Amino acid sequence: MDQWNRRGNFGSSVGGDVNPDLRAERRTASFNVEKLTAILDGGADNTSTRRTVEAVIRGDPVFSRENQYFQSQNERYEAAVRKAVHLKEKMNQMGWTENGPEHQYCYRALAGDIAFNVHRVFKSSILALGTDEQITEWIPLADKHYIIGTYAQTELGHGTFLRGLETTATFDISTQEFILNTPKISAMKWWPGDLGRSATHAVVFAQLYIKGKCYGLHPFILQIRSLRDHSPAPGVTVGDIGPKMNFEHIDNGYLMLQNVTVPRENMLSRFSQVLPDGTYMKQGSDKINYLTMIMSRVGMLSSEVIPILLQACTIAIRYSVVRRQSKLNPRDPEAKILDYQTQQQKLLPLLATAYALHFMVAYMNKFYNKGYTEIKQGNFDSLPELHALTSGQKAFATDCCTAGVEVCLRACGGHGYSALSALPFLYTKVMASCIYEGENTVLFLQTARFLVKCLAAVRSGQPIPPSVAYLSSVDPGKCWAMTKMDFLKPDIYAEAYQHRAARLLRNAAAKLQALVQSGTAEYEAWNKCTVQLLQAAKAHSHYIVVKNFIETVEELRNEAEIQKIVKHLCDLYALHGIFSNMGDFLHDGYTSGDQMDMVTASYLDLLAVIRNDAVPLVDAFDFSDESLNSALGSYDGHVYQRLYKWAQKFPANQQVSQAYENYLKPLFQSALSKL
Repeated sequence: MDQWNRRGNFGSSVGGDVNPDLRAERRTASFNVEKLTAILDGGADNTSTRRTVEAVIRGDPVFSRENQYFQSQNERYEAAVRKAVHLKEKMNQMGWTENGPEHQYCYRALAGDIAFNVHRVFKSSILALGTDEQITEWIPLADKHYIIGTYAQTELGHGTFLRGLETTATFDISTQEFILNTPKISAMKWWPGDLGRSATHAVVFAQLYIKGKCYGLHPFILQIRSLRDHSPAPGVTVGDIGPKMNFEHIDNGYLMLQNVTVPRENMLSRFSQVLPDGTYMKQGSDKINYLTMIMSRVGMLSSEVIPILLQACTIAIRYSVVRRQSKLNPRDPEAKILDYQTQQQKLLPLLATAYALHFMVAYMNKFYNKGYTEIKQGNFDSLPELHALTSGQKAFATDCCTAGVEVCLRACGGHGYSALSALPFLYTKVMASCIYEGENTVLFLQTARFLVKCLAAVRSGQPIPPSVAYLSSVDPGKCWAMTKMDFLKPDIYAEAYQHRAARLLRNAAAKLQALVQSGTAEYEAWNKCTVQLLQAAKAHSHYIVVKNFIETVEELRNEAEIQKIVKHLCDLYALHGIFSNMGDFLHDGYTSGDQMDMVTASYLDLLAVIRNDAVPLVDAFDFSDESLNSALGSYDGHVYQRLYKWAQKFPANQQVSQAYENYLKPLFQSALSKL
């Protein structure tokens, strides 16, 4: 019996049967798909809970995404708000909590197509940066949606460079209030989600001034709209920034402040506070303001970015075994396009990347939770490593996913360009992730700065954090692989990635040091090294993903058949990285040309191996048809029927066009008189 039918999750199938090409792919799976799904979910109980939640969402017509591709921006926004309000009611009805796994599963089932997502960041920032008293005052209101919050940090003139933010908060001792101002147009808050039309409150980041002295960036809770009629509060100018490439369901907004006052108690004060007499008190690192951003980066990778690549791979790979094009053998029918090595080379490394990044973000969640617990207890030791790790991985993963989704779209040919494939929607959505929560170039360079400091610590005999321990290990100098099979040994390719990351960092650091020693100002020397520092940060981030993938495979030792296929994916991911960056590995003679030929041979062999399990591997991601919302990627594989059926719903096919009445009809009537 078909696995999907066993799950009772047939989705929006056009018919009750499954395309025979897809069915054949599933029958030859080398592993138990259900077991792999449970591993990806973190346990069979989680899988069961997720499917229960998805069934509830799927059974409620309010959550339908059926006509999403035909909606205007305003319709998308209103639908997202309706779903958010209804979801709150549904969760209360079902006894689900926002802190439980059910909310995460609801978000996945709705593919993020819901309002008030930044409201969660608003709450998280209060929980991370607020005192116990502030948490007690504000979180219950936010939990009950008595207020809707946003997180207003980015400005029209500044984003990732937090020290450059220009909004001011001046403490008035006589009134015990902070006076917030937008001193010029570039200081206007710009881009925060939920700000444009929804939010009543905001956590606003501003430069704190006391008695004329600036104490740097601090967060303040500010009411921006009336709870009675939703009108802007006195001194507040707020609105929607207008059309975007995607996220049309989100009301990204702007905010200007003119002498807006908030009481002293509204500055989030877990790590710094202003006493009634104006005395400023601080605890911990200046980088504590990055904590909310760190948390947001981990959350966005887990809920927004990585799932998009998983979805794109699911759509493109299923389509690639349904779509037949040309002939491999002149005597045979047209071939499945996934049988062409060039199509395998496009999609299967991306499938391996999807698995690699899924396991990486699971590791990051554990790492963040441990660090956050320590920080809340007053131990800030892990903050620099946590910031560097999340910065690098956010940039690396979003770059990979954005490039990967574009490849998936192009691999589906003309049908991939149709909005009904979902791929253009996924591409424009994931592209934004390279910019928000930190622009990727800037984030890579923040990671690079951390790496340079760690390298200096190694040379002076000081301890370094675990994620960069390889910088103090002995470098073998040469790759010792003798055959193509040697390159399927994790120790060999892990060592190659380690060597590459360390070499690029040492070269960049050496150039930086030489420039400074020659009299170049440090800031100028840094700018002259940023291209190489960027390469070093990327190589470090790549190594971390490979290393974590290897460790994940080792942890699957009790699931032999699952471990085997995941090991193939790990090998493919690692060898594709070497194959695609040969210059880095050949540069100093660490590998030879002959060894690169071995890498290529093993890499191409793996494409054929993974191809046999490609469909079961994307089935293991377990996306429902409703969540994918793709005419090309449905479980039953009825691509052409679904494309035609959905096209009939396009409003233009339901009515006479005004263009005909106004322009075409007169044109044709004029022509008729002359015929």
